[in-house]
Amino acid sequence: MKTLLKKFCLSALVAGASLTAAAPAFAQSRSVAEVAALQGENRLQTLIDGAKKEGELMIYLAHPSVPTIAAAFTKKYGIKVNVWRAGSEAVLQRVVTEARGGRAEVDLIENNAPEMEAMRREKMLQEIRSPYISNLLPQAVPAHREWVGISIDMFTAAYNTQKVKKEDLPKTWADLLDPKWKGMLGVEAEDQTWFSYVLKDLGEEKGTRLFRDIVAANGMSVRKGHSLLANMVAQGEVPVGLSLYSWGADQMKEKGGPIERFHIGEPIGHFQGLGLAKKAPHPHAAVLFFDFMLNEGQEVMSKHHAIATSNSYDQAKKKGIRFIEPVQAVDLNDKRKALFHDIFVTRTK
Repeated sequence: MKTLLKKFCLSALVAGASLTAAAPAFAQSRSVAEVAALQGENRLQTLIDGAKKEGELMIYLAHPSVPTIAAAFTKKYGIKVNVWRAGSEAVLQRVVTEARGGRAEVDLIENNAPEMEAMRREKMLQEIRSPYISNLLPQAVPAHREWVGISIDMFTAAYNTQKVKKEDLPKTWADLLDPKWKGMLGVEAEDQTWFSYVLKDLGEEKGTRLFRDIVAANGMSVRKGHSLLANMVAQGEVPVGLSLYSWGADQMKEKGGPIERFHIGEPIGHFQGLGLAKKAPHPHAAVLFFDFMLNEGQEVMSKHHAIATSNSYDQAKKKGIRFIEPVQAVDLNDKRKALFHDIFVTRTK
C-alpha cells in the first residue's frame, strides 16, 4: 500500500477474500471464539494444556520490547513464540495481504492503536475475556475490547546536549521561528496524528501558518522511524527532534547518548495495542500469551522505558497525557496525512 488511504481503507482490499484458516498442527476441539471466551477456575490450565499441544504461536509486532516478553513467556511455558517485526504500516499490510490470499498464519497482532482499530473494523479481531484486563488503565480498553492497549507511546521532543544548551530550549512552538534553529530541527515522517493534536492547541489555521513559517525559515529534517530519529538526535545529525517516542529517547540516554527529552505543551500519546486474530491457528497459545502480556509482560514493558498500561506500573508517567482517539485517527487520517506532507515534505507556502 503506497498511501495511508489504502492503508486504512481495508474494505477494498479484503472484499471477497476467503479467510479460511489453514489447518493447525492438531485438530482443534474448540473454536477461536470459544478459547477467547474461556473463564473460571480451570481457564489457565485449559489454556496451558491446549498451548502445549499447539506447541507455538505467531505474533506480528511493531514494538521492540515484545520479543523480550516472548522470550520470558517461552522460558515459563516452553511454548515457542515466532515473531515478525516491522513498522506499523508494514504489519498492517502483511495482515491484509494474508487475508486477501485466504491465509491465516498470525495468532496475535501488536500495533499502533489506529492500525488495530482499522483491523477491528474489518472484523479481523476476536475479543478475549482475560481476567487481567480489569487492571489496565481504563482508556487502554476500548468498549468493543477486540484489542487492548499494552503500552503507551508518549510523544516528546528531545535535544542533543552537546549541540543545544538546556537554557536555550524553545518553550513554545513559536520559539522555533528563531534563526538559531536553522538546520537543527527534525520530525518523524508519519506523525500526522501527533501534529493534528498540536494544531488543536494552536488553532488549525494559526498553527498551520506557524509551522509553514518555521519550515520556510529554518528547514525540517523528515526521518522515517522514531528509533531512527532518536538515533539522529543522539548523534547530533538532528540536534532537536520534535516528535520522538519517550522510550526511544530514554533508551538512547541509557546507552550513554547525549540526549534529553523535553515537552512543548502538554504530552500527547497513543496506545500500542494487542489483539487476537479471528482465524488464529494456535488460539490456546495466543490467549495464554495475551494473559502473560497483560500480567508479567507489563513489568518488562516498564523496565524497557515503555509506559505500561497496567495500574501496577508507571502511574506518575501517565499523568497529564492526552490520548489520541484511534477511531478519529482512522477517519481523518488521509486529511491529516495530506496536510502534514504538504507542510513538512512538499513545503508548499
